[in-house]
Order: sequence, then structure tokens, then C-alpha cells
Amino acid sequence: MRNVIVTGGSRGLGMAIARRLTGAGYRVIAVARKETNQLASAIEEADRDNPGSLRFVPCDLAVIEDISKLVKTLRKDFGPIYGLVNNAAVGFDSVLALMHNSQIEQLVRVNTLSPIVLTKYVVRSMMADGGGRIVNVASIIGFTGYSGLSVYGATKASLIGFTRSLAREVGRMGVNVNAVAPGFLDTEMTQGLEGEQRQQIARRSALRRLPDIDDVADAVEFLLGDKAKSITGTVLTVDAGNTA
Repeated sequence: MRNVIVTGGSRGLGMAIARRLTGAGYRVIAVARKETNQLASAIEEADRDNPGSLRFVPCDLAVIEDISKLVKTLRKDFGPIYGLVNNAAVGFDSVLALMHNSQIEQLVRVNTLSPIVLTKYVVRSMMADGGGRIVNVASIIGFTGYSGLSVYGATKASLIGFTRSLAREVGRMGVNVNAVAPGFLDTEMTQGLEGEQRQQIARRSALRRLPDIDDVADAVEFLLGDKAKSITGTVLTVDAGNTA
């Protein structure tokens, strides 16, 4: 069974990705600060169909110095790591001029520094084991921009640049590196948008709707699978045609 790490796997998009991948036959290691009720019931469900296919490992990825130990432990406990989905992220909706420096720092640490450092240690073991797949969860905000999300947009844009360059670095060692860029999803993250604002975004999209969380999970599954063996250094946009 191929091992895939999914960060931020305890709720929302990370949870949907974890469920989709266990259903596709992977063993998913969900890394998050704490186990949620949704994750506990997903683990129970996964155990009924395929015992041990969904596991939870607690780790606060904002504590950068703990990351190397985490990867060492995962490799010892589960064996070679085939896939890494860098999904964990925080988002503060605030104009830059009013943002506290500590919030700026937290966004950059969790959304950019943490996935880069985690990837560094995971990719070492992938290269030693003869290959693997990395999927970074970016956002269309990284290339379209959005008022009130300048720092968040900066962190997501940096993941796209990271994806393209790392793909060139590690491709010859059999590691594929790609990103998915979701649009505004129908999740709790967009519940904060007023109904009118959500409708406006939907109307602007080519398909006249917001993409589902499962649409992004499908894209991640595709990039991890054998059908994507010749795809690397790309950004797969899943936004119902918002940026078309």
C-alpha cells in the first residue's frame, strides 16, 4: 500500500482529500494539530473497508524544528513515503495596512515555510526510495489577487514558484511535483462571504457555480496516480472557470 501524507487532513479540503485517497487504495497519514470528530469517524469508516488505511499523526507544523523528527518517525512507522499533499494553511482576511505583524508572520510560517521544510525532508526519502509525488495546494488568489488577501495571496504564489523550480530539481530522481489551484470552494471558508458576494463569484465563473471540495480531491488523486506520470511542474486550476 502506497503511503501518502496529507497535511491539514483533519477537516475541510484536507479531510476530503484523505477520504478520496483511502478510497483509491492509498494508506493516508493525516497530519494535523488535533484529531477532529470528522476525522475520527472517517478513520472508523476506513477501517471497516480497509484496516489501517487512514491514520492520524498529531503535529503542529508551525513548529518548524519538529518537522524533521516527524518525517523520521513516519518513515520508521509506515515505511517509504510515496506521496505528500501540502494542504495545511491558515487564512486571515485583512487589509495589509491593518494587519498585525504576528499575523503576517504566522501566515508565511504555516503556508510557505512549513510546507517547504516538510517537503525538504520528505523529498530526501523519496529520492532515496526511487521516486514519489508531491502535490502543493495553492489557490487562484496566488495569480488573480483578491482585496484583503494580499499576504495569503503571497504565500500561495510562493508555493506555485516552489512547485515549478522543485519539479526541475528532483525530476531526474523520479519525483513529480505539481500544484492544484482551487477557486472559491463551497466550504466553510466561503461561508464568511455574503450570499451576494458568493453569487457574484459564481456568476463570473464559466460554469456559473463554485467548484465542490470533491472536485479538488479528484484533481489531487489524478496527480498522485499513474495516469499523471508525465505531468510535473504544472498548476492544475480547479475553479469552475472563474479565471477562464
